[in-house]
Amino acid sequence: MGPGAGWALETLPALLGADDDLSGFTVRHEVLAEAARRHPGALRIGRTGRVMEALVPAVLEQKVVGQEAWRAWRWLLGRYGEPAPGPAPEGMRVVPEPEVWRQIPSWHWHRSGAEAVRARTIATAAWHAAKLEAAATTQELDRLLRALPGIGVWTSAEVRQRAFGDPDAVSVGDFHLAKLVGYALTGEKTDDPGMLRLLEPYAGHRHRATVLVWLSGLRPPARGPRMSVRDYRSF
Repeated sequence: MGPGAGWALETLPALLGADDDLSGFTVRHEVLAEAARRHPGALRIGRTGRVMEALVPAVLEQKVVGQEAWRAWRWLLGRYGEPAPGPAPEGMRVVPEPEVWRQIPSWHWHRSGAEAVRARTIATAAWHAAKLEAAATTQELDRLLRALPGIGVWTSAEVRQRAFGDPDAVSVGDFHLAKLVGYALTGEKTDDPGMLRLLEPYAGHRHRATVLVWLSGLRPPARGPRMSVRDYRSF
C-alpha cells in the first residue's frame, strides 16, 4: 500500500457514486427506462474530487478523435508520471502534479501529439490549480474554468462531470452527443439547441440522462468515413 492508501479508501465511496443524489430524477422516455433497467448501477455518478486530473485529459480531448487524445495522454504520463506505489500493474503511472505540467517543454508536447493551443491551455490552468481545486461548488468551478483561455462550456462540463459528479453538466459542443440524444429520443439527429430542448424534462439531471442515452446503444446510421487520427509529430 502506497502513501495515498488512506486517501483512496476515504474517497472510494464517492468515486463509486455513494454521494450522488438521485432525488428529482424521473425517467420520461422508454428508451432511457430500458437502459436504466439493463444498467441499474449507471444511474449513480461518481466523483474524483481531483480537478486537474480531470482537466488535463479533457483538454487533450478537445476537437480531436479519441485515439489522438489517448495517445497524447499515454505519452505524457509515461514521460512525466511517477510509477504507481505499492503493488500495481506494470506501466501504471501517477498523474503529475500541477507544477510538472507547467514545466513541460514545447518539444515534448509536440512529441505527445498535443499542439501548442492545448499545451498552453493545460499550462495556464496549472498555474491556477490551487484555486480550481479549492472550488466549493460546481457553479464556482464552472466560473473559474471558463475564465481561463482555451476552456469553454464543453471542457468545463467534462471536468465537472468527472471531478464533481455533476449530474446536470451537459457536454454542449460535443461532436457526437447531440446527434445521439436526438436519435435516441426522437429517431432523428439534432443539434445542440435541439438536444437542450429534449433534455429540459431532466433539468438538474441532464448529464445523467445523456449517460443513459450512451448506454442505450442507439446510434444514427453512419453517413461517411470516420474522422482520421492526425499525426504531425517529428522524431
